[in-house]
Amino acid sequence: MDTIKNITIVADSNIASLDEFFNPSMLGQTSTQSVNIVSVAGRDINAQLLADLQPDVLLIRSVTPVGEALLANNQSVQFVGSATIGTDHVDQNYLATHNITFANAAGCSKHSVAQYVLTAILALRPQCWQQSMTLGIIGLGNIGSTLAKYASELGWQVLGYDPLLPASNMNNASFEQVLSQSDVVSLHVPLTDKKSTDKKAKSAKEAENINDDYATRHLINAETLAMMPAQTMLINSARGPVIHASDLEADIERTKRQVVLDVFEHEPQIDEGLLSKLAIATPHIAGYTLEGKLRGTQIIYDALCEKLTVTPTQSMHALLPLNMFLWSELKAHPDRLIKFYDIMQDDAALRNKTIDGQVNGTDFDGLRRDYHLRREWQF
Repeated sequence: MDTIKNITIVADSNIASLDEFFNPSMLGQTSTQSVNIVSVAGRDINAQLLADLQPDVLLIRSVTPVGEALLANNQSVQFVGSATIGTDHVDQNYLATHNITFANAAGCSKHSVAQYVLTAILALRPQCWQQSMTLGIIGLGNIGSTLAKYASELGWQVLGYDPLLPASNMNNASFEQVLSQSDVVSLHVPLTDKKSTDKKAKSAKEAENINDDYATRHLINAETLAMMPAQTMLINSARGPVIHASDLEADIERTKRQVVLDVFEHEPQIDEGLLSKLAIATPHIAGYTLEGKLRGTQIIYDALCEKLTVTPTQSMHALLPLNMFLWSELKAHPDRLIKFYDIMQDDAALRNKTIDGQVNGTDFDGLRRDYHLRREWQF
């Protein structure tokens, strides 16, 4: 790819600062070379578009499935970069088989999402600033482990469960213990399916043995919800299908459980029946801070520079304005939480898009596209 004179990039228009990162000077191109960026909505990146444009580079976020269906009629793509932590939307085996380099932005929004979860908890239960509680975390990767560190700083007990990691002070409980003994349960797992053809929701017994196959689709369903006391809050900022939506709706109807969802099983459409029962609902923006978005772009930019064998010259820090949101200040003045992040404003924006019993996909995606990026709290 380092011999390409002109580079064509198809990119999700929701990737931050595309022009600032992916221009000729930032990619080591000379004055006789060009970089053509075609930015489109992520859901509009399809096989026909790529067949017509024959891009060298594809830059995506989580809404664009990448695999044979998208790339079969394309012979030009040599690099795929996803400016997101998750990779369940990318068939990495297909890319490897076809010698297409792949990079994702692992860890880019770990503080953003962890701070979203803290905000949701403290907005609904402000007493937790002053008193200890037990936070259950399912999935202890970049985000889950970061959340655990915040919780420890607040004096909360952490029950963590991740079958892919060895036991530790953080990974210290069984799946059932996390569900049954936590005041709040927060989900931070990738979306994975069982290796067999059986796609049915897991039973409680299967859930206890998730480390046998690592499947997370419908990990939270009627039987696993029954393990949770009614007063236990549930938060999902991972992937929507990790929770069985109709089972969750029935559970809330029965228990009046406080539930916070940033992701939804049938996203981008959201049924009002479920939405109306949620304590907080937001349009998949938990990771949408300026720092998180720029970090995601930085990571895939650096990876593309490596592919091109050029030295990266752009830095996200050059694009960041001064940040006055300090974690130490918030801990000292909990009443300022709403100034750091008014999560209920995001909740209201989503609910206000309800028309004829649902939020439609266009409006949901519009809220994400036009979201005013908040700032991460700095240490």
